Amino acid sequence: MSAIATDPPIWDSVVTGLVTRILGRGHPDVHFLSLDARERSFEFGAEAGVLTVAATDALAAAVGVHTYLRTVCAVAVGWDTPRPLPVTEFPDAPPTRGTAETEHLYYLNFCTQGYTSAYWGWDDWERETDWMALHGVTMPLTLLGHEAVLREALTGLGLDESTVLRFLGGPGYLPWQYMGNLDGFPDPMPSSWIDAHLDLARRVLERQRSFGMTPVLPGFTGHVPAELAPGRTRTRDWQGFRTHVLDPADPLYARAAEEVAGVQARLLGTDHLYAIDPFIEMVPVDADPAFPGAVARATLDGLTGADPDAVWVLQAWPFSYQRDFWSDSRVNAFLDAIPDDRVLVLDLWAEEDPQWSRLDSFGTKAWIWCALLNFGGRTDPIGDLQGAVDGINAAKATGNRPVGLGLAMEGTRNNPAFFHLVADQAWTRTEDVRRDWLPGFVRGRYGADADPALLAAWRGLNATVYGASDVRIFPEQFNGVLTARPGYADLAFPDRVRTDAAGLVWYDWADLVGAWEALVGAAERHPALADGPLGGDLVDVAMAVLSRVCDHRYAELVEAAAGRGEVPEEGVARFLRVFDDLDALLATRPEYRYATWEARAEAWATDDDERRVLRDNARRILTVWTTTEDTVLDDYAARLWSGLVGGYHRPRWAAWSRGLPRALSDRSAASAELDRELTGIAERFLAEGAPPVPVPQEGVVARSRLLLDRYGRADAP
Repeated sequence: MSAIATDPPIWDSVVTGLVTRILGRGHPDVHFLSLDARERSFEFGAEAGVLTVAATDALAAAVGVHTYLRTVCAVAVGWDTPRPLPVTEFPDAPPTRGTAETEHLYYLNFCTQGYTSAYWGWDDWERETDWMALHGVTMPLTLLGHEAVLREALTGLGLDESTVLRFLGGPGYLPWQYMGNLDGFPDPMPSSWIDAHLDLARRVLERQRSFGMTPVLPGFTGHVPAELAPGRTRTRDWQGFRTHVLDPADPLYARAAEEVAGVQARLLGTDHLYAIDPFIEMVPVDADPAFPGAVARATLDGLTGADPDAVWVLQAWPFSYQRDFWSDSRVNAFLDAIPDDRVLVLDLWAEEDPQWSRLDSFGTKAWIWCALLNFGGRTDPIGDLQGAVDGINAAKATGNRPVGLGLAMEGTRNNPAFFHLVADQAWTRTEDVRRDWLPGFVRGRYGADADPALLAAWRGLNATVYGASDVRIFPEQFNGVLTARPGYADLAFPDRVRTDAAGLVWYDWADLVGAWEALVGAAERHPALADGPLGGDLVDVAMAVLSRVCDHRYAELVEAAAGRGEVPEEGVARFLRVFDDLDALLATRPEYRYATWEARAEAWATDDDERRVLRDNARRILTVWTTTEDTVLDDYAARLWSGLVGGYHRPRWAAWSRGLPRALSDRSAASAELDRELTGIAERFLAEGAPPVPVPQEGVVARSRLLLDRYGRADAP
């Protein structure tokens, strides 16, 4: 049973402010009421132009508003939706009830702050927090301001500020510093960044908490500057970086954990949730099976010393990534060392490699089913929509069912269909994506009178790039030619090159091209839609097509060169033309321009030295990542942005093409020369950035038609 109160709820102004931001001032009347129910719920109805939403809390009310907008007004709020929304009146709607399927919706990954939000300001975070509220996010991972926490905590433990700034490293690499993967890279932390981001963090956290969200803040992982405990730390390595960790038996371990948590509570407040991952992609420094448990006890001793209500939020990623070490018995021994009421486990890559099914739903521990999808924040349109809901439904049917779902992407602002689908499962249950979910998604994305071709297009996408049921979407196994590091080894294996290219097209090519054609045709008939999400969808689908065309033309080039012993010049020109064409299309949209990213980074600088640091961070993380040789992080982000495609990836492949004739007779010498050229290209990019890219006079629609006509039929792999 439930009851609706007549008095305005205490959260009325919070959700009213949200409505004003998404609909604009002068929006139609919305009334909010309290709903008394045992589970998080909302109920909405509209009559005579007035929308009434009753809800158990502010987030349920926000979801109720969004559900009304999506189902009645045919307007959904996505990352790329222009605001204010085109809603000037509220159509009548009968009473409609919604109840949460899960207690929590977790949001973000440590890496997201490096690959997406590293240089955001308040306007970006306000917009993002509104998105979170409308989709029902209860538990956002919020790393902002932690650099200020570490500065105060470590100076409080006896270090001078300059040592701490060197330890913290560059602003664009903070997520990996917080996870204990690196320190002091690539530059010392600017003090002005810390002060400005402490203020930003307080503002963002205040807004998140006003909605009733419980932000997850970082905690101490054992990672310290070597100077803090000379001779008492152990070293470990990650991707060529060496870091130092305290032994859990050292009294300083629990003391440092307590100091960090205490300073953080004083500077930023606390919701008693702490993201701590002491073994991310690094096995424990001691092989004793009891060692992880000792780390757990020391971590909890420090946490609870500062916060008696502390709960450890732990990523299950190490259990997947380093399964050779994390046997079932080791995992269970580690988790058994943490009391059930002190831990929440994030099954981080559950859509691909679920640990819950391997580890008996984590026994009696609370856990969250998470979707990751885009390592490095890669922009490739890909996913398994049906597989995601099948996995969620299977998890919900277990004895120890998840207490929530999570969006743990390494980058936002891509693959919106996949992530919106997962978020929706926190409030609904989808069985058949094509039948039950896709029509509503298309209607909310494009409007009630959307061209029927748009639904047909998305059905085509669902059958192709979003039907990746047998594809392991992981950088080392799913990576096309366009953003790969060039080399000549493939000349010895042309058949393998052809097989690899074919393996990236697991669907009927005509279905993907047909979906692209349907989107372009709809955009030509309704050009105003291209100013919104449809414009981004045009770019995404072209990106999917041209990436595979690039693979195909590369395979043709390798086959021809290896077979005939000579380089077909027209083949080289056709191959490089793909880079030019894609770069020009990407330039039609600001969110696909590399220059947008770098300008945001520079905006935080207060002097030339800080500008240099921020530029370097922005350029480095999307290209070479580090300075270490032979690392998987090179090109890891694989970002398909204008300026990168034409100004970084194309010059590398042009160098490869120039050296191809020599490689046919002396592969070793050609490879050595190519490596020197690639190093020079990377160094120039880090020093100078991407060359300016003119915005094409044709808009995204005309440019899409040009590319469809050029590539849509002639280049089927």
